Amino acid sequence: MKFLKLIPIVFIFFGNVPIKNAVHAEIKNPKDFKVLSSESKKLSILNVKYYLKQGDKSIGNSDFDKAKGFYLDARELAKQIARFYSDLNNVFSGIDARIPNEMQMKGKETLQILAESNERLASLYIKNNKPEVAVPLLIENIRIMSPDSPEGKEAYKKLIKLGFVETKYKG
Repeated sequence: MKFLKLIPIVFIFFGNVPIKNAVHAEIKNPKDFKVLSSESKKLSILNVKYYLKQGDKSIGNSDFDKAKGFYLDARELAKQIARFYSDLNNVFSGIDARIPNEMQMKGKETLQILAESNERLASLYIKNNKPEVAVPLLIENIRIMSPDSPEGKEAYKKLIKLGFVETKYKG
């Protein structure tokens, strides 16, 4: 019983002694320690880019079904991330202007990569003689990127080549 009474005294005594050779963690770049900012996490733009690269590799290996799967995964993930950024933008609008500005910037980057995945997927469908599946993807690119953007102009040109529209855009 006396021994148990000595335990707090021992902790107090050794607690006041400075520990030498102690390791102190220093965060040089705090972003490195955020869970979703690393490449291996699912909910990131880097993972969308990874899916696109894997799809491109599959195209190079003439495995079109596998490429289609990667492009669909990239498209779905990009749409999900874009919705999340849009939701955060709407929630913080009028409360803290810095957060909507950041969400708009990240949202634009996400829409850019969504347009890339749509374009690659549409090209794959056109190559596989399924233009009716490519048309909605091309129209989505025009809608999310605007008709004046390079992606929008390219999508509209493909719609003309497919015969879905006839009037040339002069923008």
